[in-house]
Amino acid sequence: MWEKARPVNDLLGPNDPACVELTGNALSPGPFVLVGDHAGDAIPAALGDLGVSQADRARHIAVDIGSAALGLALARRLDAPFVAQAYSRLVIDCNRYPDHPEAVVETSDGTGVPGNVRLTPGQRQARIDAVFEPYHAAIEHLLDKREAAGLASVLISVHSFTPVWQGRRRDYHFGVLHDGHRDDFALAVLDRLTREKDWTVADNQPYVMDETDYTVPRHAYPRDLPYLEIEVRQDLLPRRADEVAEVLARALAMARSGTAASR
Repeated sequence: MWEKARPVNDLLGPNDPACVELTGNALSPGPFVLVGDHAGDAIPAALGDLGVSQADRARHIAVDIGSAALGLALARRLDAPFVAQAYSRLVIDCNRYPDHPEAVVETSDGTGVPGNVRLTPGQRQARIDAVFEPYHAAIEHLLDKREAAGLASVLISVHSFTPVWQGRRRDYHFGVLHDGHRDDFALAVLDRLTREKDWTVADNQPYVMDETDYTVPRHAYPRDLPYLEIEVRQDLLPRRADEVAEVLARALAMARSGTAASR
C-alpha cells in the first residue's frame, strides 16, 4: 500500500511533493508503527533553496540520512506501516514543538539558513499548517484506525545520526532513546541490542529524549503506547539498510514478545 497526503496549504504548490508518505500495511496485525520525522529532504518551491547550498542540503542538517531507506526496510520485515515526512527539517522540524527555537533553525552545525531568518508569524504558521500538522494528523489517523480495529500499536520513531559531531567520533552503531515514561519496551530493545555480537548500542545517545522531543510525547504518551526512538549511525545507511533492519527487526520482535508477556 502507498498513500500520499495531498497539499492543503498555499505554501505547497501543485508540483510540490505530498508532505506525508505512508507505506506498508496500516492494519497489520503486528504491533509496530514506524514514523520518520526527518526522512525527507524536499523544500517547497515557494521557499527556493532557503539560501542553503546543494552540498549542505545533502548533509545531516537537512535530513536524517538513510532513515527513509531504513524505515522502508523495517516496514517490509515487520509488515508494518511507515509514516514518513517528505520535507526537510530545515523547513520545519517535525520532532520539535512548533514554537520551539529549534523548530525553524536560522543556523545548524555552522551553516546559516537565510530563508529562515526573521520569519513573520504568518510565514511560520504556513509551514506548520502545510508540513507539520498534516504529518502528525496522519500519524494520529493511523493510530486511531488501528485502535478502532482492535489492534495494538508500538510506536517506533526512526532517526539517524552523523558519525562525527564537532570533531568527536561516535563509534556506536545504534542509540536507544527513552525518557522514563513507559520505557519498558525501549529498555528491552536496548538489552536485546547489547547482545548482538557485531553491533554496539548506546543508552540515550547521541541525544537524550527530553522536553524538546515532540513526536513520541504527542502520540505515544496519551495512548499509553510502548515506544522507541531509534538512532542509527548514518555511515551505515542506506548502503547497509537491509542488514541494519534485520538486526533491529529481530530486537524489536524479541523485546515486544518479552514485554507483552510480562504485562
